[in-house]
Amino acid sequence: MSMMLDHLRTMARYNKWANARLSAAAMAISETEYMAERGAFFGSIHGALNHLLLVDRLWRGRVEDKPYPADSLGETVADSRGALLQLRAVEDDILIQFTDGFDAESLAQKISYKSLVGFSGEDQVSVILAHMFNHATHHRGQVHGLLSQVPSDPPPLDLMIYLRDIETA
Repeated sequence: MSMMLDHLRTMARYNKWANARLSAAAMAISETEYMAERGAFFGSIHGALNHLLLVDRLWRGRVEDKPYPADSLGETVADSRGALLQLRAVEDDILIQFTDGFDAESLAQKISYKSLVGFSGEDQVSVILAHMFNHATHHRGQVHGLLSQVPSDPPPLDLMIYLRDIETA
């Protein structure tokens, strides 16, 4: 197996682990705190988590040539916390299956797409998947910071902690 494929499969599993930890932290706070406007790019904790799910679906849809129907990066996937976090868990399992379905040859294929912010691109699937997982890490970091404002006890999300967790599991 190629190093890139191995890395992307690890990232898909890390993505699920980190999202589950953030989901648990989000469920541990009040609805008011969860939905509160916090001056973040997507407003609230809910807004940031919603954006993360939306963009994962956008990128997966582009690669599968089944575009996810969205008109903006702030579009609502689910109004309620429970629904959003349930959809998140389902998407994480889909992303693992999706990533596991590639081989070195299919990762090298180029995909053409048009972004919702107005640029067109053509990139290798490997680069798109690496970007998708990097984007997720970026926004999980924002949610972690928003959870600190509640205050709450946001969980560690480091990849190295994940790797130690799976070693002992």
